[in-house]
Amino acid sequence: MTAVKRRALAAQTRTEVLLTLRRGESVLLTLGIPVLLLVFLSLADVLPLPDGVDDPVDYLFPGILALAVLSAALVGPAIATGFEREYGVLKRLGATPLGRPAIVVAKIVAVVAIELVQVVVLTGIALALGWRPDGAEVGVALGGILLATVAFAGAGLLLGGTLPGLTTLAAANGLYVVLLLVGGMVFPLDELPSGLRAVARLLPSAALAEILQHALRPGVDLAGRAWVVLLVWAVALPPLAARWFRWR
Repeated sequence: MTAVKRRALAAQTRTEVLLTLRRGESVLLTLGIPVLLLVFLSLADVLPLPDGVDDPVDYLFPGILALAVLSAALVGPAIATGFEREYGVLKRLGATPLGRPAIVVAKIVAVVAIELVQVVVLTGIALALGWRPDGAEVGVALGGILLATVAFAGAGLLLGGTLPGLTTLAAANGLYVVLLLVGGMVFPLDELPSGLRAVARLLPSAALAEILQHALRPGVDLAGRAWVVLLVWAVALPPLAARWFRWR
């Protein structure tokens, strides 16, 4: 990659990050809601907790972190891509010297940058609420977040690359609510009916939540199934998004 191309890529990445931070709904989804849920549910005794959990924040922090990754990698890019495609922005950008591959890379890097902000903010709040990183497996957590980012981004681009803008908005927000309720990120999967619990364990959100619970809560066992589920979604969704993606 030439120096000019690298500068153009860096400029487009900065633009993607700034546009995300300037959209009120994106800030609400990526930071506002996760922070609000983490603080409120940690302080209010309203959430059923798994056996052996004494402090709510110990259970909530991994799940809320998974929810934040879902927001940054799926919902935000899906909505932005849907409207950019509908308004012809992507078509025009794809015709510039930057090129379509560099645009995709810029969007991916922007998602990672937003996730870094989320991790820093949520970790700081969790520490202030009493969570302690004793025995945390950071490498396992990062591996799960990376796989989930690929899977969620694939789902987001599949929605944004095929549906009209308003339909994408409704579908992405609806999916966000469903996964929030049954994805094991806030409400323990054991509290769900057995049939729904079996289906939920096949979702990438539940798999990420399980991995993060294991990585950030010492003593929590992790079934290999969670890695398999997350890997399958990460391998399957991006090619589907690429196959059906429309630039206009």
